[in-house]
Amino acid sequence: MAGRFWLIAAAWMSIAASLLHIACIIGGPDWYRFFGAGEILAQAAERGSLVPAIMTLIIAAILAVWALYAFGAAGIGWRPPLARTALCAIAAVLLARAALVFVPSLWAPEQWPAFAISTSAICGIMGGCFAIGLRQAWPNLSKRKSD
Repeated sequence: MAGRFWLIAAAWMSIAASLLHIACIIGGPDWYRFFGAGEILAQAAERGSLVPAIMTLIIAAILAVWALYAFGAAGIGWRPPLARTALCAIAAVLLARAALVFVPSLWAPEQWPAFAISTSAICGIMGGCFAIGLRQAWPNLSKRKSD
């Protein structure tokens, strides 16, 4: 199937990113700091606030769903509904997030430049994998599997 390699790569990167977000919740404030979430979130976690954990868990869940869509579009497992639309949206979100590196005023001082550049590069690579895989698999994604 065309695009399979790129979609599988995108899925595994999404899983890795999801697991890293879960690791940050488990690791606590020091992990939030290390991975560049910002001092405000790290301090909130130190105070026992659930907000950082909930936000991070939501991101982890979204990344996991993205992995399911990529695997499904690659022909592995469940075939997700609206695969073309979802994969277009996923690629667009990731590529837009990558482009934010060009807006330094959006970043907290402790996040610029190392965190901003590294995470934007990761999002760009992931978004590229989703986009290339989608482009190559596009004709197959409109066809329904017959049981």
